Amino acid sequence: MAGENVSVLFKVYCLVVMTLVAATYTVALRYTRTTSSGEMYFSTTAVCLAEVIKLFLSLGMLIKESRGFSRFKSSIVDETLSAKELLKLSVPSVVYAIQNNMAFVALSNLDAAVYQVTYQLKIPCTALCTVFMLNRSLGRLQWFSVSMLCLGVILVQWKPPEVTKVQVEQNPVIGFVAVAIAVLCSGFAGVYFEKVLKSSNQSLWVRNIQMYLSGILVTLFGVYINDGDQVLEKGFFYGYTPWVCFVIFLASMGGLYTSVVVKYTDNIMKGFSAAAAIVLSTVASVILFGLKITITFSSGAILVCISIYLYGLPKQDTSRVGQQHTEKSAKEKPITV
Repeated sequence: MAGENVSVLFKVYCLVVMTLVAATYTVALRYTRTTSSGEMYFSTTAVCLAEVIKLFLSLGMLIKESRGFSRFKSSIVDETLSAKELLKLSVPSVVYAIQNNMAFVALSNLDAAVYQVTYQLKIPCTALCTVFMLNRSLGRLQWFSVSMLCLGVILVQWKPPEVTKVQVEQNPVIGFVAVAIAVLCSGFAGVYFEKVLKSSNQSLWVRNIQMYLSGILVTLFGVYINDGDQVLEKGFFYGYTPWVCFVIFLASMGGLYTSVVVKYTDNIMKGFSAAAAIVLSTVASVILFGLKITITFSSGAILVCISIYLYGLPKQDTSRVGQQHTEKSAKEKPITV
């Protein structure tokens, strides 16, 4: 068991909540980017606000964990505000900022269900990063499931299903490129953050605060670079609706639950809930966006779901099997004098 000793029920709870948040976030974000009749909001400001909310939520959790203002103050002064640690956590902050902005670009050009399936390429990307950065190994079944997953994504992208209730022009090529960038960012940043978490005894919430402090600075810079003039002219909250606020809230919750899953289980376990998220997103896309399910999409989505299940199966300990076989052979071998 990674990190601290936690119950199986708690792990299941985290994964279930993360599944629901991921599916709802994808559908809600798609809705705000394609069916809104008002003026479009700035995605960079939404990403920045999500980082601010995650910072305050992490501060609240650290206060609860500290059980006293003096310990909380000590955690902030002695641990959180370390220049070296802040610089270390600025790496995933930059990468996550790029990933979150790419999600807005992708869901402006791809259906939510297509995005969910394609985004599962983060699993093989995470696996490769795990092998090279954490010196872990993958079994034959895991490599086979990774190959199956890639084939499933190819089928989904071969002829993407049509949608009938979208009010904006879309470019699937731009959407796929945005997903590809988000996948690379997710794989690297997730494993990097896992390595930082498990290489020290610092609190999860201290690490989150360090990352979100850097994240706020990075995303504010992104607002200035991409939408600075328009934000000054129209305002930071231009185009915001209750649905946009809901998307920002889900983005904040999703980020925190991802950190909890990485801390208490394993980074790759985030992919285990993806199959359910794909199903939920597909059903919602059919109802809300008029998604027309095709044979290639269905086949690809099924392959992806099966590959995720196979990837989650425990790897067989071949060294232990070989040892047992040797011991058995030694017992069966007759003793000669």
